[in-house]
Amino acid sequence: MSIMTPHIRQMCLCYFAITLTLTEAISLQLNQPKVLLVSFDGFRWDYIHRVPMPRFKYVMENGIHVNRVTNIFITKTYPNHYTLVTGLYAENHGIVANKMYDQDLNKTFSMDGMDIFDPVWWDEAYPLWVTNQIQGHKSGAVMWPGTDVQIHGMYPTHYMIYNISVPFEDRVTQLIDWFRGKEPVNFGLLYWEEPDQTGHEFGTDNPFLDKVIADIDLKLGYLVEQLQKAGLWNTINLIVTSDHGMTLCSRDRIIELDLYIDRDLYTWIDFTPVSAILPKEGKYYEIYHALVNAHPNMTVYKKEDIPDHFRYKHNKRIQPIIAVADEGWTINQNKTTGKFNLGDHGYDNTINSMQPLLIAHGPAFKKNFTKEIMDIVDVYPLICHILGIVPMSNNGTLNNVRELLVDGKMIATESSVVDIVSQGEINTRGSYAWLGILLGSVLVVCFLIVFVQQVTKSQMSGLNIHQGEMSQPLLSR
Repeated sequence: MSIMTPHIRQMCLCYFAITLTLTEAISLQLNQPKVLLVSFDGFRWDYIHRVPMPRFKYVMENGIHVNRVTNIFITKTYPNHYTLVTGLYAENHGIVANKMYDQDLNKTFSMDGMDIFDPVWWDEAYPLWVTNQIQGHKSGAVMWPGTDVQIHGMYPTHYMIYNISVPFEDRVTQLIDWFRGKEPVNFGLLYWEEPDQTGHEFGTDNPFLDKVIADIDLKLGYLVEQLQKAGLWNTINLIVTSDHGMTLCSRDRIIELDLYIDRDLYTWIDFTPVSAILPKEGKYYEIYHALVNAHPNMTVYKKEDIPDHFRYKHNKRIQPIIAVADEGWTINQNKTTGKFNLGDHGYDNTINSMQPLLIAHGPAFKKNFTKEIMDIVDVYPLICHILGIVPMSNNGTLNNVRELLVDGKMIATESSVVDIVSQGEINTRGSYAWLGILLGSVLVVCFLIVFVQQVTKSQMSGLNIHQGEMSQPLLSR
């Protein structure tokens, strides 16, 4: 019977300790908190009450529901989607409209052109996927505005270039593959174009919109079902929200700029319901005075006089004059030219019809909890807190939404086991998981080599064979 020497026993203990360290590092990486942020474009807060929405209610009953989210001005797609992932108002993140002009760059940004892929428009802020990856994690984005742009020199780890023809189901499949991959993402984003498109075309009172809303409930159900099948439902923190709402317009409520100002005196940068007007040189005061009291349902501001509560004047891309239509009114140059939508958004962000809802489910969130209202800028610090990453400077406040969370703490999960840990612990441990794995692997290999050498030497000593006697036959071959 061989007896383990004290030296070998010490080596075994060291090996055991390092194995535990390596296992913990791997476990931390696998159990990293996960967030999936989903946007149904133009989903107004009260749409869930229009038709039966059993899948939405299932998430709400097993998670949280914020009845209304106060979004930012202007209530358009690109500004609010960038706010969701930066926590900044439009004047701070630089995406001030769906269409804008930068005089310093002499460039125009438009959803209809290729300019949207120029990083110069986006680099005034750091979106969540960039921050997440800078801090050592991986992100996956499906069609979310801005995720197919190289912002601060970085794309999401995985992303799909925007293509409206890709079905919702295919988008979900791709995201789940990224969450379940060999190097899984901890943060995912998913975008769907409806009910915005239908709301624009048919208006908010059309019965066809009810069918689209009901279909979105089915799509949410499909997402939940696929997360359950993939074993992610109890470990992922799902947040479902939108960028804005929608209101009904009418051709009887069109404000015609041609009645008040000559087209040759200005450039019409952004259209309705917030018109961004760039006067030609020397025509600023003429344009302003012609418009300021032109129509009772249109409020006209000099840039410096835009109300502070809009948080919408401290950026070079905001034009010298803006005209804001009242809810349901459209600003066009005349009634026969220019785009008209039967449903529209972009109005004052304090109007209820402009606001979306937010629902969420996951280990970080309470169950069957309702909050009346929150600010959209608070979504960003909330997600950073759940992921355990350090947020960039933002306009949000975590304390405003902390009540949505379980005991106000972070939650890391593993299958049926839930381990509640503090944010500081996640930041300290989770961010260095891969470093721990690498160092642990190196140390284990080194100790194994030394361990084998020590065992071999010990066995040789027991046999009383000298090294020289063993080496001679090998040299003679």
